[in-house]
Amino acid sequence: MMNISKAVRNVFAHEDLNFLVTNRIPRLAVTHFMGWFSKIKIGWVRDASIGVWKLFTDLDLSEAKKQHFDSLHDCFIRELREGARVVNQDPEVMTSPCDAIVGACGRIVNGQVFQAKGFPYTLTDLFGQQADTSAWTNGQYVTLRLTSAMYHRFHAPYAGAMKTVNYLSGDTWNVNPIALKRVEKLFCKNERAVLALELGAQQHKVALVPVAAILVASIRLHGLNTLFHTRYQGQTNFSCDVGFAKGQELGWFEHGSTIIVFAPDGFTLADQIIPGAQIKMGSALMRLPPKPKGSESPEATRDLHTTKTESDTRQVSAP
Repeated sequence: MMNISKAVRNVFAHEDLNFLVTNRIPRLAVTHFMGWFSKIKIGWVRDASIGVWKLFTDLDLSEAKKQHFDSLHDCFIRELREGARVVNQDPEVMTSPCDAIVGACGRIVNGQVFQAKGFPYTLTDLFGQQADTSAWTNGQYVTLRLTSAMYHRFHAPYAGAMKTVNYLSGDTWNVNPIALKRVEKLFCKNERAVLALELGAQQHKVALVPVAAILVASIRLHGLNTLFHTRYQGQTNFSCDVGFAKGQELGWFEHGSTIIVFAPDGFTLADQIIPGAQIKMGSALMRLPPKPKGSESPEATRDLHTTKTESDTRQVSAP
């Protein structure tokens, strides 16, 4: 089995073949089929599907809350056992909302960022032409890529509240590095949601942009009784006031994809945040600007839902 897995991965490591197989196909049709197929609750279908999945990836289920899954989909959106992730509680630190491989990151210059070297896009391309992106002038951004084998739920990077959600329907291009080097403005073409957050006592405006991809065109958010997917035709702009504690689960991808984090001027990237680095949910992502003199700790004033047990253990797992 090990040799078969290695052979399969070597074949798909060839960039031209990988791009052809994962992009030059009827992407939406394949994604819709996978959405249906992954939810089949038949034992042999589930076991065969997970077995094939393991051929292509380093799937590790040892941290899963449960070890028996009803379907492939159930495995994809698995929760973690208690204590599997430790959230950095430093009040000067904003944490990673998900497990990920760091992609393009750095300063936002003239409203422009990069998906890969030589492939820029603007915040208005991503957020929508009518969106106000002034909050992130000269700010920082980090691209967080979730591979198919990773934990697919995402969490609050700091205590605060989600104020608005803007859903943008789109395509389902693959978002792996091979595609990012070939398809201009790829993130701006795919299905995505813009989550506008206000964090801490200073109400820092941070945006999380979950981007869907091929086989992965569904996004679920706590606080909104809505499943976003490529056939969704309902309301797209939501005003809300969903409070959360640092590390609290915000939602999940039905399979997995990318989250792009945007922070305002004054935030700085954590030392370990460089392209290619692997990080876990709850680890340091950025440092907050220095607090004004005499201000209270942001965590103390905005930690809306943390229980005594959570604050004592300093550990957060998927609920």
